[in-house]
Amino acid sequence: MKLRGKAWKFGDNISTDHIAPGRLFHLRSNLPELAKHVLEDADPEFPKLVQAGDFVVGGNNFGLGSSREHAPTIIKLAGVSAVLAKSFARIFFRNAINVGLPVLICDTDQIDQHDELEVDLAAGTIKNLTRGVELVFAPLPEVMLTILEDGGLAAHVQKHGDLRLE
Repeated sequence: MKLRGKAWKFGDNISTDHIAPGRLFHLRSNLPELAKHVLEDADPEFPKLVQAGDFVVGGNNFGLGSSREHAPTIIKLAGVSAVLAKSFARIFFRNAINVGLPVLICDTDQIDQHDELEVDLAAGTIKNLTRGVELVFAPLPEVMLTILEDGGLAAHVQKHGDLRLE
């Protein structure tokens, strides 16, 4: 599966409160509306300008904080094709896979704001087309790729009638 889009660069320790602002918790039952505010506390322009296929690029410890599932869900609803970071909070990582949002652990130092990227999930490569460099990441396990291809864990179970991991 290949993905292509523009990088939106964020720093270290982007919390679930940065992603899904707590002051808007009343929108938790209206996720498309909440997605209109995704990451606005980290970059007020992001929710207005992000395009389908773009990438969120973080530093260390992306997604720390509360385990709210809304955070990866609204990133996906905003059209982001994947999140790339040096490291992820464990619960955010798992929630992202469960909702069908690829999360990739890689060195993000060679990615700048608005660089054009091409990501090959199966090969474990990120081509920074703007800078002419290729980065690698440990390819996701086959089971995670299957869950992502099916659109998330719930869609995977619905499609197969069970959690098929072979």
